Amino acid sequence: MSIINTSQGEITTFLLVGLPGLEYAHIWISIPIFSMYFIAILGNCTILFIIKTEPSLHEPMYYFLSMLALSDLGLSISSLPTMWRIFLFNDVEISANACFAQEFFIHGFSALESSVLLIMSFDRFLAIHNPLRYSSIFTSVRVAQLGMVFSFKSLLLVLPFPFTLRSLKYCNKRQLSHSYCLHQDVMKLSCSENRIDVIYGFFGAVCLMVDFMLIAGSYILILKTVLGIASRKEQFKALNTCVSHICAVIIFYLPVFNLAIVHRFVRHVSPLINVLMANVFLLVPPLMNPIVYCVKTRQIRVIVVAKLCQKQMYH
Repeated sequence: MSIINTSQGEITTFLLVGLPGLEYAHIWISIPIFSMYFIAILGNCTILFIIKTEPSLHEPMYYFLSMLALSDLGLSISSLPTMWRIFLFNDVEISANACFAQEFFIHGFSALESSVLLIMSFDRFLAIHNPLRYSSIFTSVRVAQLGMVFSFKSLLLVLPFPFTLRSLKYCNKRQLSHSYCLHQDVMKLSCSENRIDVIYGFFGAVCLMVDFMLIAGSYILILKTVLGIASRKEQFKALNTCVSHICAVIIFYLPVFNLAIVHRFVRHVSPLINVLMANVFLLVPPLMNPIVYCVKTRQIRVIVVAKLCQKQMYH
């Protein structure tokens, strides 16, 4: 028997939300939203294709960038189905099991992105602090091992989420706060004891905070190393290699922290603001990361421009 049992008056579906008060304009709002999805998916697929096909980019830094692109693709694809249904067809209903599956993938890819950003900060520190040993430490095999370990860690971190949510009872309320399912949002609708979910959800948030603190610590060490370089030109060159990663960290963690603060500490906030912040969390990092890395990473920028020019020549 399903844990969510309609015979006992429990609900089997949840209701998602588009943009409150702007339901009449959903079809028009869908144009910029799906344009962002299209650019994000195209941009991250382009990053993956370029890194795979260009031998000069078969280096640790670009392997980690491909992991970041994969996690961004996962975030986009996980949320796209419900966004599509809400804004194009005004279909806001989602089954409980589909909701639990969606929140598992969204939180899983978010945890993976956080882990990848952490690895990339260590990569930048080692490249600046000890460039002579960099290639011997970050070999292709070690990069693959790190990728597998952190992917497994992200999977284990979020694996309990759907099971703990399924163990709860949902009696009266079924209106969620966003256009997709999040653990903390679904958990609030429960009419049974949810202390374990609250504690484990807090533990997941602490893990993201630890990742962020370790990234900040890496950059303190990077700054200390850079300040020890005598030449201003070399200092600028060293810091310039970190700009793309710093932008990616800000783009990812700023919406995450804002959303967490709203869910845990702010009781009275406009539903529209709540939805917009949640959509920024999912839409902006996958959209902006490929743009930032294409603009700030010379090797990728040159290859993209060369391939575009080559394509135009054939036409």
